[in-house]
Amino acid sequence: MLVGLPLNMDGSESDFCLRARKFARRIHGKFGIKVGMVDERLSSFEAKNPNQLKHQKNIRHGQINYRENPIDDLAAVIILQTWLSDQTISMEP
Repeated sequence: MLVGLPLNMDGSESDFCLRARKFARRIHGKFGIKVGMVDERLSSFEAKNPNQLKHQKNIRHGQINYRENPIDDLAAVIILQTWLSDQTISMEP
C-alpha cells in the first residue's frame, strides 16, 4: 500500500506528515501489510493540468467511474506512477 507524504516544497516535513505516518503505521498494524510513503508534492497541481485531465478521460472512457471532479483520483495515479518509477522508495514492513 502507498500513502502520500505531504512534504513542504523545500522538502521539509509539513504538519500533515505526522498524520500521514500515523495512518501508515495504523494500516500496517491492523492489516500487517507493507506501506510505502511517497512524496506527493505537486501531485494535485499536476493532476489539474488540462492535458492530464484530457489524457485520463481518453483512457478507458466509460470503464472507470471518475467522480465529478477527478483531481484526487488523478493525483493518486500520479503518486503511484512516482512510486513505480522510483524503486528506491522502500516499503516498511
